[in-house]
Amino acid sequence: MKRNTRQRDAIRQVFDDERDPLSPQEVLDRSQTHCPGLGIATVYRNVKALVDEGWLVAVLVPGEPDRYELAGKVHHHHFQCRACGGLFDIDGCVAGLDGMVPSGFQLDGHELTLYGRCARCA
Repeated sequence: MKRNTRQRDAIRQVFDDERDPLSPQEVLDRSQTHCPGLGIATVYRNVKALVDEGWLVAVLVPGEPDRYELAGKVHHHHFQCRACGGLFDIDGCVAGLDGMVPSGFQLDGHELTLYGRCARCA
């Protein structure tokens, strides 16, 4: 059963407004303007439900909790700022990865994260 609540609407609005993947804490911080008093447990519960519905997907960041973004985006990669920890979408993909795969291996997917400082922290 799909429940639409004021809290879920606020969380959806945050993801509609944001291009880059967000942590649950970032979702909470941005949702406060739409829904004061929203709690982190409610964010986690609603994000899980939105993932289960296929509206959001998890973005895996090595050594960190998952972040989330809208489902259905074209294949892309991410840039992570070493200063603020922000995760940002990078459009497109690196070509020629098939040529890097060891002999006898079959490539069926990949993730690529670039690291540095974002424009705000540089």
